[in-house]
Amino acid sequence: MPNYKHYSFDLWLTLIKSNPAFKAERAKYFHANFNSTGKSLEEVSVIFRQVDLMVNSINERTGKNIDADEMYLMVISIINNYSTAFQDIDIEGLYNEMEKLVFNYMPVVYCSNSLNVLHQLKASGRSTISLLSNTGFIRGKTLKKVLNHLELDGLMDFQLYSDEVRMSKPNLQFFQLMLDKIDKEKHVELGLHEIIHVGDNPFADVKGAESIGIKSLLINSNHITISELLL
Repeated sequence: MPNYKHYSFDLWLTLIKSNPAFKAERAKYFHANFNSTGKSLEEVSVIFRQVDLMVNSINERTGKNIDADEMYLMVISIINNYSTAFQDIDIEGLYNEMEKLVFNYMPVVYCSNSLNVLHQLKASGRSTISLLSNTGFIRGKTLKKVLNHLELDGLMDFQLYSDEVRMSKPNLQFFQLMLDKIDKEKHVELGLHEIIHVGDNPFADVKGAESIGIKSLLINSNHITISELLL
């Protein structure tokens, strides 16, 4: 694997993964508080998964971003047979409760090599590193706190989240924003062939990267791991 001047990383299922207890506790919260139709806990869990997949697909197709608030309201609507009686829902208060759950059941680093590889790339002094992440039920502002807890933030030169810039991968403008933020003083001459984006999604990560002309590496959803970057 060549040495690159800039490494861009996806986040979920690339560098971190969910704590299974978080999703279980989240479903319990909605089952107890937003369930006038008496859906089972299993049904609520399935609805969360359906909304997650649907929104991911929409964001990838449009290149835009559906916010966490909207996603939670979708879940509540479906639980209650597509009711739109949202008037009494404290949306920001609801998100704050979800953020508390995130912190109580923190995501974990994807694998034991994740931190090691990032540390080695950073220690070389030749490369810069960034994060380019689509978000869903968890906002970028929360994920920044998660990365601080996992000691990943200090390894990043900058972080970009779809909900904060209103764009989702594979939107070329999102990738262009990443290119524009690379430190040009450190990399006075930087060719597209010297930049690589690493992720687990063949469409959002690989297609997006290759469409703008930078290299890509698909990991974790295949037989390749992040350690490939050091070979």
